[in-house]
Amino acid sequence: MWFEDRGKEPMALAGGPDSFLHHPYYKDKVEQTPPQRPGELAAPGFPAPPDRLAGHQEDDLDLEALVNDMDASLESLCAASETAPLLHNGQHSRGPAPGARVLQPQAAPRQRVQRSQPVRILAVRRLQEEDPHLRTSSLPAIPNPFPELCGPGSPPALTPGSLPPGPAAAKQDVKVFSEDGTSKVVEILADMTARDLCQLLVYRSHCVDDNSWALVEHHPHLGLERCLEDHELVVQVESTMASESKFLFRKNYAKYEFFKNPMNFFPEQMVTWCQQSNGSHTQLLQNFLNSSSCPEVQGFLHVKELGRKSWKKLYVCLRRSGLYCSTKGASKEPRHLQLLADLEDSSIFSLIAGRKQYSAPTDYGFCIKPNRVRNEAKELRLLCAEDEQSRTCWVTACRLLKYGMLLYQNYRIPQQRKAMLSSFSTPVRSVSENSLVAMDFSGQTGRVIENPAEAQSAALEEGHAWRKRSTRMNILVIHRTQHWFHGRISREESHRIIKQQGLVDGLFLLRDSQSNPKAFVLTLCHHQKIKNFQILPCEDDGQTFFSLDDGNTKFSDLIQLVDFYQLNKGVLPCRLKHHCIRVAL
Repeated sequence: MWFEDRGKEPMALAGGPDSFLHHPYYKDKVEQTPPQRPGELAAPGFPAPPDRLAGHQEDDLDLEALVNDMDASLESLCAASETAPLLHNGQHSRGPAPGARVLQPQAAPRQRVQRSQPVRILAVRRLQEEDPHLRTSSLPAIPNPFPELCGPGSPPALTPGSLPPGPAAAKQDVKVFSEDGTSKVVEILADMTARDLCQLLVYRSHCVDDNSWALVEHHPHLGLERCLEDHELVVQVESTMASESKFLFRKNYAKYEFFKNPMNFFPEQMVTWCQQSNGSHTQLLQNFLNSSSCPEVQGFLHVKELGRKSWKKLYVCLRRSGLYCSTKGASKEPRHLQLLADLEDSSIFSLIAGRKQYSAPTDYGFCIKPNRVRNEAKELRLLCAEDEQSRTCWVTACRLLKYGMLLYQNYRIPQQRKAMLSSFSTPVRSVSENSLVAMDFSGQTGRVIENPAEAQSAALEEGHAWRKRSTRMNILVIHRTQHWFHGRISREESHRIIKQQGLVDGLFLLRDSQSNPKAFVLTLCHHQKIKNFQILPCEDDGQTFFSLDDGNTKFSDLIQLVDFYQLNKGVLPCRLKHHCIRVAL
């Protein structure tokens, strides 16, 4: 604060440097300055004090006594600062140094004036530890929530290596193809399984998740493909694939069909057991899933020699330890058995075009491919069965002996999830739907149908009325919007699609007939065999109908025909259960 004497030099009383106050010129000026009244001490630009002090002479300060007191206090502070050692933080120690003389300031008769000094504010805990009497009410004592981090043995802040490093979520792009050639690049985590990726693709493609979708490992240069098991890691499988290989997204209804009908997959003449079996479905599966049992699958197979083009028909035996062939007829003695392949580090594939690429004797070939093999066809163990049932038995037995209970767990997970969500599957009707009533507008005025039977009959009639009112053009093109209709494909192509999506009973598709432009063909699988049924048009009273049984059962369009045979067997060997579908990604 500055005080000015009128016509004289300014003088600093507080807040100025020490050399200013100890200068002899200004000291003499201060001593020669006569006492002034408070009203005369107001500097220009500062308001004068109120007049209430004018009538109180006892409140006036003696300026000379004030300056003398400040000189004495400043000398004591300077003497203490010259002798006091500095601490590591740049502050003076609170205690006097040995041999230093401390001057006590003289007390003013009425008011004690002290020079303001910049003080470093310490933390509340340090003030309490070093000098308890320096506590102030302006610094509340807040308890330390982390005392272990501020102790003498540990730093007050976390070091970069004090916490364990968290695992970074590695991501990778995977390209998946569909049956129609379209593809989609999906970013997945390193621990994503084949089931998780299929569910992600089903969600993005707006498909129905019926737990029959599969991810297929396709090797076009080797002519091999297989469906990944649900528990397999996609990134790990992709690391063993060549650059020409790719993933396909398609249906596979036969993935766990052997758990439902095991007798259709394991003929009695091909399977033997080390202990007595009662032949039931449960016992048959337990023998494969139980690691203590030793089931064997035996039979004749065409085996391709490694590094050669020739095939030999050998008696082959499949055990938990691997696939063996007999060097002497059908003998299974240990001295006559030779190891063909080990299932531990291998995968089981199906041959796509065995006759064309490997000169296979039959169309029912499969392969045991070591995981280390990428492009070398010489190291593939190629085999051929006599029919589709035998090949399915061999491939299914290899899967069961390799994975065991993992396959059963993969089969049970969707069923358990479906059972948990069964209570939420029933749609809840809203209040507005509950207030609706059935109406009949056939007459001049509408009426409310109170009879429930009549209301249901009217609803069914109204649901099929659009078919009767449809034109000829609608009848011819309405079926082309259905997933089960595959258009103009050949007979061989339809059989290939049926085989790819699983040879299960009731799997079907519809296509245009190649021999009759006005007819259609129903391709159906039954007992692992594919059959074709021609759908012929017929006319009745000027209207065109479609029939499978020479006009005995007529349908106005193909949608009615499919709906009927999904509920009734009719002239077919089995009902229509699953339709082949192609999804564009």
